[in-house]
Amino acid sequence: MKSKKTSVFIIIILIFLLIVLGVLGYFIYVTYNNNVSSESESAKLSSSVAAETKAGESKKTKAPKNPIDFKKLQKTNKEIFAWIKVPDTNINYPILQSEKADDFYLHRDIYGNNKYAGSLYIEYCNSTELTDRVTVVYGHNMINGSMFANLHKFEDTSFFNKHRYFYVYTPERKLTYEVVSGHNYSTKHIMNSYNFAEDKVFKDYLEYIQNPRATVRNVRTKLDHKLTVDDRILTLSTCLNVGDGRYLLQGVLVKDEFTR
Repeated sequence: MKSKKTSVFIIIILIFLLIVLGVLGYFIYVTYNNNVSSESESAKLSSSVAAETKAGESKKTKAPKNPIDFKKLQKTNKEIFAWIKVPDTNINYPILQSEKADDFYLHRDIYGNNKYAGSLYIEYCNSTELTDRVTVVYGHNMINGSMFANLHKFEDTSFFNKHRYFYVYTPERKLTYEVVSGHNYSTKHIMNSYNFAEDKVFKDYLEYIQNPRATVRNVRTKLDHKLTVDDRILTLSTCLNVGDGRYLLQGVLVKDEFTR
């Protein structure tokens, strides 16, 4: 009798494990296909609205040509206000800000459809004009390398040293940011934790991003200019590869050009 009960118990355990494995397998399948679909849509969008930029083009004309077709983009979604390009990474995406909720695009694509990979976005506390002292752009660290996963390339010192700038386009401007640092950070919400309207608070933040207290960090020792309270910082934020916290890439605005 005891042997029979033991056999039944083992069968129940095996059935339970099979159910768990089945559910886990389904979740992985759905997540993977969701990510692939999202990245495929992003690639299609990029090819249709983002023209290739030619080296030296800005030197030949008074204003650089804007490679992004914002008219087409904003017909797709009026909440797209900018486009970010980080050289030698997969980061070539629109940036959005929702009127509905700060985290609306956390798990929604640019069409407003539910997608785990979400979109790149800023919260309502930041201006879409990108004129705040600190603006934070959020993006997921996707296992397939999409969204902000490639920010982690800046953990490699050689890559960090060779990639000094990244670019943001708006309908009328090209913004060039110099990479100040890339570093691990806590889960503390930056925009809710600091009052950047106060000069001292902003100065402290500028000092921090030039000397982050983090075990994983790269810092540019020679910047185009010394950082002051007149500067504008764009903070790109994503999850760590392991554990809680964020990985931040800190850029300072060094050139603001009107485009044609």
